[in-house]
Amino acid sequence: MFKTLQWEDWAGIALGAWLLVSPWVVGFSDQNAATMNALIMGTILVLEEFLELRVHETAEEAIDLLSGLWLVISPFVLGFASHTAASINTVAVGLATVLFAVLAMSPFDRKFGQWWHDHIAH
Repeated sequence: MFKTLQWEDWAGIALGAWLLVSPWVVGFSDQNAATMNALIMGTILVLEEFLELRVHETAEEAIDLLSGLWLVISPFVLGFASHTAASINTVAVGLATVLFAVLAMSPFDRKFGQWWHDHIAH
């Protein structure tokens, strides 16, 4: 059920955890749509990284990519784009999520994954 975590999993967990606390740290907890979006997407990012999806890793990264893209457009779709702190936070996390997903799907992942395994995981 649980898998061995790779660097991209830890990055997703960190971004998800940040989303979970960001409404209070950044100061937009009074913005219902932004707060609920952060809580839901943060939970998805954290849980998805821990679970073994029993599919190819690229499919997992595709989920991260879609989640990141949602985070980038969500301030405009959900109507909190005018709240600067919430929008910047959400878009920044979305862009980072997209970046990490793309890197994890690239040849860079094999090289960095080997370094991670050699220096961090053991």
